[in-house]
Amino acid sequence: MKDKYQCTMYACFAGYIVQAIVNNFVPLLFLTFEKTYQVPLSQITMLITFNFGIQLLIDLLAARFVDRIGYRVSIVLAHIFSAAGLIGLVILPNLCSSAFIGLLISVVIYAIGGGLIEVLISPIVESCPGDQKEKAMSLLHSFYCWGHVGVVLISTIFFRVFGMENWKIMALIWAFLPVVNGIVFTRVPIASLVEEGETGMTIGDLCRNKIFWILMLMMLCAGASEQSISQWASTFAEQGLGVSKTVGDLAGPMAFAIFMGSARAFYGKWGDQIDLDKFMAGSSTLCILSYLCISLAPSALLSLIGCSVCGFSVGIMWPGSYSKAAAALRNGGTSLFALLALAGDIGCSGGPALVGLVSGLASDNLKKGILVGVVFPVLLLTGIAILKKSKQDTA
Repeated sequence: MKDKYQCTMYACFAGYIVQAIVNNFVPLLFLTFEKTYQVPLSQITMLITFNFGIQLLIDLLAARFVDRIGYRVSIVLAHIFSAAGLIGLVILPNLCSSAFIGLLISVVIYAIGGGLIEVLISPIVESCPGDQKEKAMSLLHSFYCWGHVGVVLISTIFFRVFGMENWKIMALIWAFLPVVNGIVFTRVPIASLVEEGETGMTIGDLCRNKIFWILMLMMLCAGASEQSISQWASTFAEQGLGVSKTVGDLAGPMAFAIFMGSARAFYGKWGDQIDLDKFMAGSSTLCILSYLCISLAPSALLSLIGCSVCGFSVGIMWPGSYSKAAAALRNGGTSLFALLALAGDIGCSGGPALVGLVSGLASDNLKKGILVGVVFPVLLLTGIAILKKSKQDTA
């Protein structure tokens, strides 16, 4: 039975690479869009806002429609939207009255796909037969990190060799993966998340459960702990070391993503020998220390090393919180995973926003903004302790 679902797992791994393409390819083209279509950067940055805004909306709505139309139809649609949006980047700017409108429509289309992938992939993996769900979940989420690294490296090499003017070819190459993986998802087996004869918890049921709110806080803090550093790592490297943007991207977010993926792959390999509670608590403590190192260390190089260590420390937070939620609320169903994704995405946008706001108030001192951001791993560590105590009390 388990071997039967191996292809399903591989398709899910590729699904997170698709989401990495959706989230990380277009930001590489911002200056190209500005020069090619004469779109000001003030408008171009709105593309990121719309991408994550639409994904948040999908997180919120998915709980109501996914169970009605089914997981297979939903995940295939997710890949269709992802591919269509990437292809739209090539076609729509020249067809619409405004190039920016064409870009915006394309982003909205692939953001729908990205949002659906985020809601659906984790529960599909959770539903696959097997005894080591925590390992599988951690390994799954490492593929987003490897996808992020791959998108930046492969795209950068392509642009170096063939020139930025051929970015449309690269967009079509990336669109090929969701097309193929969407076809794969029409064939692989997909198990039910809720056991036969049982019904999943409704949103109302979840909201009345105290454990659910602790898990939501943990997911919010997981997203915020991760992105508060990741989103500012390149700027931090440029300011602190005085390097170019290209070197800053490699030394900052690329190193962060590699370390984060390594932590997830590590637990995916040896998770059966490691207690998840202890690993998450240790990682949260390491995250607190890395935040303090980044914000208080007198050396810019030491602070940058702290960024890389932070990448490792946050690796288990997101998939670990998913695993703990699935274990604590066994009939949570689609609603649980959709709302957890919503909380995580709110953290992903709110964490960097808080760091940026505090940095601005402190005369653009990014270290002070990051120092305030330490509240997120502290809250996550508190949530782990409360959840563990609650588990002991009910045992």
